[in-house]
Amino acid sequence: MKRLRLAFDTLGCKLNAAETDTLIRRGRARGHEVVPQAAEADVYVINSCSVTEEADRKTRKLIRRFLRKNPQGRVAVVGCYAQLRPQEIAAIPGVAWVLGTKEKFRLYDVIEGGGAGVYHSPIREARTVEPAYSLGEERTRAYLKIQEGCDYVCAFCTIPRARGRSRSADLRAIVEAAREIAARGIREIVITGVNIGTYTGTEGETFLDLLKALDDVSGIQRYRISSIEPNLLTDAILAFTAASPRFMPHFHIPLQSGSDAILRAMRRKYDTALYADRIRAVHRHHPGAAVGVDVIVGFPGETEAHFQQTYDLLAALPIAYLHVFPYSARPGTAAAKMPGQVPPAVKHARVAALRRLSQQKRTAFARQTIGTTHPVLIEHLGGGYAEGYSDHYVRIRFPAARGKASRGDIVNVHVTDVRDGKAVGESI
Repeated sequence: MKRLRLAFDTLGCKLNAAETDTLIRRGRARGHEVVPQAAEADVYVINSCSVTEEADRKTRKLIRRFLRKNPQGRVAVVGCYAQLRPQEIAAIPGVAWVLGTKEKFRLYDVIEGGGAGVYHSPIREARTVEPAYSLGEERTRAYLKIQEGCDYVCAFCTIPRARGRSRSADLRAIVEAAREIAARGIREIVITGVNIGTYTGTEGETFLDLLKALDDVSGIQRYRISSIEPNLLTDAILAFTAASPRFMPHFHIPLQSGSDAILRAMRRKYDTALYADRIRAVHRHHPGAAVGVDVIVGFPGETEAHFQQTYDLLAALPIAYLHVFPYSARPGTAAAKMPGQVPPAVKHARVAALRRLSQQKRTAFARQTIGTTHPVLIEHLGGGYAEGYSDHYVRIRFPAARGKASRGDIVNVHVTDVRDGKAVGESI
């Protein structure tokens, strides 16, 4: 078997990052060399996203960029775009392999065989999932995939068509992956998936059962729960995570719209009253917790009044930051055919308004830490300073004496000020 030089690029979510890192580890285990994106490679692997048209465009741009740099190289595309539009990608000159959701982890069997082609199955045939994890660019925290797919039918979303129905990895395999992460010296894990609150193990274990099992893994000091639907964030989950020192007071809870009319049109499984109740529940169990929120603006039919309802709700809620996205029509979704498509200029103005609100929220949340002490996971060192995120996800910068701090260390820092939206302090 020829030893290949492989370069990787990842678009989209942390789930894709976890899958890419797993592919990299498997490639090295099979004797291949993984090189930086700027180096000359035999095969360039793109793990694609298709959440927006812009994501599709980025994949096509990456393909062209690689082939300009290395005309003799070949491209393999996996991921959501590969599942949704395989023939469109295969028609791009230079693309040798396209692998859908079911086939993506067969990458090496395919490229080692040499024969170009499209390897793609109907998404209903994707029935299994195994844990995957990424150690992130700084290798200070890991993103651990526990679940795949989604049974929800949100009007704007392509995920059920790109990743299939909800299915979960075996609990024991997930715990073993967490142990592997701990053995690599990583002290923080972010638990991720498409819809992690629906986790159901092979023996019927719930998401709460999984959290309890992970809590017993030696060597992991911090866990964060990535995006979880508000209707699935139960009081039992909140009570358990509050009682465990390993689970950080940080939650990301998608809202998408603060208008009940728009939520119904989106086919979401909650209303604004339930959402507000869950935010209050987070703070009841985790006083001072950081809550991040996903918001989509410019959904079809969203009027100025609907947008104002969203703005007012977010302004009133005790949240720490927003991730704001303009609605992007995706082929095959119900929303793409809805009347009342919002003009791009209006969407962009609404995005800008919410991003300004997000910055205000982030700064105000950081200022609440002044005079308090928090454990900080060091991610960056340089110029005599260290930076990292606190337990409740505030970025903190503090002086670090050479030789007395390393990336991946967890250091207690007393916050003294906030400058340019970033907390600063002194280690103690």
